[in-house]
Amino acid sequence: MKETVDMRNAVKTAVISAAVAAAAVAIERTVAAPHYRGHVSDHFDGERFRNRERAVRQGSFWKWQFTREPGFWPAWVDAQPGPRPPERVGDQTLRVTFINHATMLIQLDGLNVLTDPIWSDRTSPVSWAGPKRHRPPGICFDDLPPIDVVVVSHNHYDHLDLPTLRRLELRDHPRILTPLGNGALMRRYGIEGAIELDWWQRNDRITLVPARHFCARAISDRDRNLWGGFVISGSAGNVYFAGDTGWGAHFAEIGERFAPIRAALLPIGAYLPRWFMQPVHIDPAQAVDAHLALGARTSIPMHYGTFALGDDGIDDPLRDLQSALAAKGHPHFVILENGEGRDLP
Repeated sequence: MKETVDMRNAVKTAVISAAVAAAAVAIERTVAAPHYRGHVSDHFDGERFRNRERAVRQGSFWKWQFTREPGFWPAWVDAQPGPRPPERVGDQTLRVTFINHATMLIQLDGLNVLTDPIWSDRTSPVSWAGPKRHRPPGICFDDLPPIDVVVVSHNHYDHLDLPTLRRLELRDHPRILTPLGNGALMRRYGIEGAIELDWWQRNDRITLVPARHFCARAISDRDRNLWGGFVISGSAGNVYFAGDTGWGAHFAEIGERFAPIRAALLPIGAYLPRWFMQPVHIDPAQAVDAHLALGARTSIPMHYGTFALGDDGIDDPLRDLQSALAAKGHPHFVILENGEGRDLP
């Protein structure tokens, strides 16, 4: 009798294991990004992209998950949305609105540019699991002015949000600019016409610039597509949007190529623990160093306060930024509330 029960349990375990494995394969095939194919370069070996400065990995994702000491995040911040932004701004005028996370509305010279737009509730391949937002977007989607250009810095779920891109495609048909390979993922979901750029390539007034980061939407597609930041140029000046990035020599190089930089939009969140996040996310003190290396006239922090993606709490990035600014003689940073827009000097 015991042998029969053991046999049934073994068969049941095998069936469950096979079902889980099949489900994992199906999910992987569904959510993994298509792999880019193209010419070999100094940052692409024909299969995978790489950073110019190699990171020394100090521990695994699973080590972090089992040793986490997350900071405080309230379940929900019931904030009211900001006012409707202007339809457009005139020549030589630069206005920046902080919507949430890395979603910024840049308005200059009659052009409306939206960065890494996300209005979804989660940064995840599914709507029922994954990091959930802790505050609403600072601007209601329907209050957005007509969007001419969308820049998407890389394919992580908190930056390349397919539901939001589909809404923008249906509403405004914007020109979408993104690093190499990410257009294929968008086309899979009916978002046509994305223009793919390599580092230092330019499309009209917008240049893709290097960053120190990585790409992945599943397990099999790590570094199969490119990542980067953008510089938007016009009579109003040069605006640098960093996307996600760790520290590197690219800040000084971007500052030299695009001097003067009128505004730099720099990430300050998801930086703890440093032993894990340091290769791919600058911390608030490094954001101040980046401002100085870029030679930016004004910098605006972003990538904080909406999604709990690291061990830093909701208030830690701004607190540490203020300390770093005081230590460096108070370089010119403008801290915007969610939904706040401001004309920059």
